[in-house]
Amino acid sequence: MEGSSLSDGGGGPSSDRDKNQLEVVFYPDCSHRRKSSLVTADNPKLRQSLEQVDRTTACFVHSLIAGEWIAPSTAQNENPQGKDRVLEMERLVGDANITTGDEMVSVVDFGDKIQKPSPTVIQSRHLTKRQLSDMAWNVRKLSKKLGSIRLRLSVENVFLVTKPHDESLVSLTRKVTQWLLSKDRHTPYNVYVEKRLQTHPDFAAVQLLEEEPTAQGRLHYWDTKLAQDHPHLFDFVVTLGGDGTVLYTSWLFQRIVPPVLSFSLGSLGFLTKFDFNGYQDTLTSAFREGVVVSLRLRFECTVMRTKPRPDDESRPGAPKRDLVEELIGEEQGDTLTHTPDKLFQILNDVVLDRGPNPTMSQIELFGDDEHFTTVLADGICIATPTGSTAYNLAAGGSLSHPENPVILVTAICAHTLSFRPIILPDTIVLRMGVPYDARTTSWASFDGRERVELHPGDYVTVSASRYPFANVLPFGSRGEDWVQSISKTLNWNSRQKQKAFK
Repeated sequence: MEGSSLSDGGGGPSSDRDKNQLEVVFYPDCSHRRKSSLVTADNPKLRQSLEQVDRTTACFVHSLIAGEWIAPSTAQNENPQGKDRVLEMERLVGDANITTGDEMVSVVDFGDKIQKPSPTVIQSRHLTKRQLSDMAWNVRKLSKKLGSIRLRLSVENVFLVTKPHDESLVSLTRKVTQWLLSKDRHTPYNVYVEKRLQTHPDFAAVQLLEEEPTAQGRLHYWDTKLAQDHPHLFDFVVTLGGDGTVLYTSWLFQRIVPPVLSFSLGSLGFLTKFDFNGYQDTLTSAFREGVVVSLRLRFECTVMRTKPRPDDESRPGAPKRDLVEELIGEEQGDTLTHTPDKLFQILNDVVLDRGPNPTMSQIELFGDDEHFTTVLADGICIATPTGSTAYNLAAGGSLSHPENPVILVTAICAHTLSFRPIILPDTIVLRMGVPYDARTTSWASFDGRERVELHPGDYVTVSASRYPFANVLPFGSRGEDWVQSISKTLNWNSRQKQKAFK
């Protein structure tokens, strides 16, 4: 793998770092079907997020997934000195023998990064069917392999996320920061904490550096821009809070996400697997002995805005626009019907609802190149398996184990009883749009944070993301931890047992 290395006790380089290398490479193609689904380069900010390749990522998992990688033969031409390394990478791509339980795997930094030239063609925001299927299959295969091995990392930069608006956790954040910066640690860690703590009286940054003089120059502060623009700076993420804090972390890292270890200090516990009371032993074990990582499926959502027609629709006899016809019907002319506006990576769900409008929403639902149905409801929830226990559950949707490769579709207070929750494979590209003749607009929310108004003709594309969420799990509990969380949080079997016949 590119971007991280197996370490011995305390995170130092391993002597046998060239053994047991593991790399997964994707080779997507760029064929397109419809012009209406193409992404143009009108918006430089969006273009940067669409085309940027994470060439300098330090993440041991997402270096494998975080872009459209070039073929090894091309890499040899661009980097002749790394020819032997590339040949070794090619050999290891097909190696699927690393499946034992307590196995340590080298994750080798190859030094010279494989570079990819900037795309010269307009890219489609949702991949072709074959691309999406191959990508989803490779992510699932990689996730299964990572779940059966322990990865020991070279950790130098630790990113701390504290539950927002909870002042009681600031002092606990200070404790963890002080422990990480202590001269007693085997590795001199660089610790990044939220910028608001720099002047917070409970964090007392000045006093902390006075108490630990060796920490000078190793305490840093992050903001949203740093996390989104430079995710490769961070080797490991530690969260203090509940499931909302984990979702906030996913929101901060809109592309690659470093491995996230979450301490349970909130009101829910579906994603927080570690007890804070033992944080010193937990972090020591994670850095020295390695971690087990579960890749949580995320969705890639693109807001597509309708483009005005060049001709005047107000003139007599002008044909009315039809969203179904524009998305799956016969293409006419060379004019793009839609253009992208915003792009989001989400861990929980994307929800289209009526917002402040007094009437219900009218939403056209598409799957690949098929029109599923017209949804008349207060809204519709498209959830990941991780988000199945959130809004999806409250709306009457099914619970889904996080390892299921599915997309959950649930209507919110549907106007007809015939619309039932649907579970679809993660290789489908969903589109939800507001028809041109809708009475009102709709509103889309992404992980409950960003909220965007959709006007008639606009739609949202939802597909499996190439940037999954790397969630750290306690070793040996991959299969049963989700069931235990469900049982504890939802109070399963809390009813008094039925009496037996006498």
